[in-house]
This record gives sequence, structure tokens and C-alpha cells, in this order.
Amino acid sequence: MKNKMLITFLIILLASCKKNKEDAAGPATDFEQIFESYWSQMNTKYMYWDIDTTNWDNTYVKYKPLFKALDISKDADIIKSQEYFAEMSASLIDSHFVLHFDSPLISQSDFYPALVRKSKRSDFHSPFPYLKIDSSYFDAGYLTGTYITSDSLRMTTACAFIHKNILYFNCDRFGLEEAYLSKGNRAKSCIDFFFDQLTNHSESVSKVIIDVRNNPGGNIEDLNFLIGHLISKPLKLGYTRYKTGLSKLGYTPWNEAIIQPSSNINKLSIPIIVLGDSFTISLAEAIVMAIHELPDGHFIGEQTWGATGPVASGYLYYGGPFAVSNFMNVTESSAEFKYVDGKIYEGIGFKPDFVVPFDLTKLELHHDTILEQAIFL
Repeated sequence: MKNKMLITFLIILLASCKKNKEDAAGPATDFEQIFESYWSQMNTKYMYWDIDTTNWDNTYVKYKPLFKALDISKDADIIKSQEYFAEMSASLIDSHFVLHFDSPLISQSDFYPALVRKSKRSDFHSPFPYLKIDSSYFDAGYLTGTYITSDSLRMTTACAFIHKNILYFNCDRFGLEEAYLSKGNRAKSCIDFFFDQLTNHSESVSKVIIDVRNNPGGNIEDLNFLIGHLISKPLKLGYTRYKTGLSKLGYTPWNEAIIQPSSNINKLSIPIIVLGDSFTISLAEAIVMAIHELPDGHFIGEQTWGATGPVASGYLYYGGPFAVSNFMNVTESSAEFKYVDGKIYEGIGFKPDFVVPFDLTKLELHHDTILEQAIFL
């Protein structure tokens, strides 16, 4: 069961990292050509060469002769090439980074360095379906809803009251604004109820809990859409920068990342608590960081995944996803993000204000210790 849950989550996670087949060049004729294309595109497009300790020049010296010796017509060499690509990319800190292979022989062997590293940690655990347990904490009449995003991914939302005055909201990926602007889905009803309580009934709400555990991220517009309903003035989240061209270390200046409030929002003077875990990834991490920055914002749970740089189409920026002929696609960050505290959390993750370790024994007894910490804080 544990492995099945992890595999299911990773299928969703990898689906969130869109492949970049539209950038593909013509068919590869040999492995030396494939290696040269991969190495050179990584050399110019990868965002973190300013802080990544991987010696990329050394990988060229070591692996070029190894790839040159491979025969693209031999199955064993195709399999060996996957091992080489994984070895030379294993230490990259970009936690969005994934190699997707197109060859049927290795198409099920996507390489995700961040997952490989994390799976070796003593505190690693599979994703857990918290909502199945947490519903027992909810007052009667709570709402749940699902929505299939434009990427054909299922988003589940829940909104509830706990102890009659704690407002709880959960989503397991981000497509909130898309669902809200669509018709005929129950996720919209959930979102509507949550925003209505914040806007029109905030005097009866003593605390807000937003749960983004097991959330791999999603649509970036949800950062303004969700956080904008929690703030009454612009919120500075941090800074982003991009590549300026084909130079390995050519970057734009750092630009401020500002979240704007939604219109007609009352100032909330109550605790706003976000729940996150080690599978809180990408945009979900930005949500955690934004709530942490609120005057009475708190983050409870586990340290997040550490994939903080946004991912966009390879056509939009000099950095980011790219394709290597018809052999593989590379997902990676399109921009570098620095939090408002001046620190870069890529490959590290964001640490909670209140650390509550994952406790499977208590969860199996229907006790969610992370949620309970939030309720009684």
C-alpha cells in the first residue's frame, strides 16, 4: 500500500512537470550528438549554476567519451545511456529537475534527482491521504469538490468549520482560479464558500487553516488568487530573476515578487495557519512562504520539498525546460526565486515555525498531529 501511494503521487507530480516535446529537433543519429545537445543546453539554460556545486565542465570531460562509445542501435547501450545521464545529473539542486526519456526501452525510467536523494533519508515517508482522517475533525455540513484541470489532472478541495469557528480549507493541487471561473464543478462551490466566509462573515471566524500537504503545485496564478483573499495590501514575497541569453551566468537583476490583494477584502486580524509536509512542492511552497510572511501567519508541519523556482514553457525564457532531439525532455526551473529573507531555499525546503514530524502510528489511529497542533495553537 505504501509503495502504491508513492507511485500514484509521483505520477501526478511528474504529470505536473510538463514535457517539452514542442521544442524537439530532428531524430538523433548517435549518442555523441545527444550528449552534446544535453550538455550544452544545460550549460546555458540551467538556472542554478551560481549556487550549484556540480562541476558541469568535469561532466563533459568524463562522459563525452563514454557516450561516444555507445551505439544508438543497440538496446543495451540505450539502457546504459540512461544510467550515464542519471549519474551526471544526480547532484543538481533544482528540485523540479526531471529527465523524461522517449525511447520505449527507458520511457518508464524518468530520473528525478531530488526524489532519489530524499528517499534515502531516515525521515522519508510516502504521501499520506490526510483528508480521509481529517474529515472526522470537521463540523457537520462540510463541503468537498473536484475539478479536472486543463492539464487533465484531478484537483480535490475541501472547506469546513472545526469547533464552529475555525475555518479550514484544503486543496491537493492548484487549479483554483481555473475551477472558480469554470461552470458546473463542486470545487467552485467549495472555493466560493471559503471566500464568502472570509469576506462577509470574518467576525465569526477565529482562525483560518489552509492545508497544502501532498500538494505538488500547479497554476501559478493561484498565488495571487488565494493569497489575495487573505491580504488587504500588497505583500512582498521575494525576488525572481531569469537568464538573459546563452551565457552560463547571465542573469537579469532580481525583480520583486509582489502579491496583490483582491478587491473588497477586509483586513483579517486572526491567525492564518498553513499546513505543509515534505510533499508540499513548487507553488504550494510559495503559498506556505506567503502565509508565513503574514503578520499572524504560521507554518506547521514538515519541511517542504524545496522546488521553489517556477517552471514555464521552454519558448518563454532562456532558462527552463528543453528537449534533446527525439530522445528525451528535460524539466527544470525557468527562473530563480529568492525569499524575502534573502535566502534561496531551492533543494533545501522551507522549515516550519512549529515542526510536527510525520507520525504514521497516530495517523492509523485517526489522530492527525499536524492538524491538532494548528487547532490548539
